[in-house]
Amino acid sequence: MKKTIATLIAGLFATAAFAQTPAPAAAPAPATPVAVKAEAKVDAKADAKDAKFDTKAEAKTGVKEAKATTKHAKARTKHAAKHAAAKAEAAKDTTVAAAAPASTK
Repeated sequence: MKKTIATLIAGLFATAAFAQTPAPAAAPAPATPVAVKAEAKVDAKADAKDAKFDTKAEAKTGVKEAKATTKHAKARTKHAAKHAAAKAEAAKDTTVAAAAPASTK
């Protein structure tokens, strides 16, 4: 049992020491000029495609926001008109109610 515990403790120290050593850097293989040009061309096409997609997405978002703003403004105007009409009706009712008892006497 003592040997097993000693082996486990030694293993812990060994893993701690191994984790601290830096990994060796691998040297990248030099790329050929043709491969570099082809890669640049593919990257340029991908960038153009992404830019086109982003432009379309922004345009759609702008249209949606404009529609939402217009819809909100219409709803607010409609609510204000209803509120003004209800307020005017209430004022007319109180005026009629105040005038009615005076005419019955």
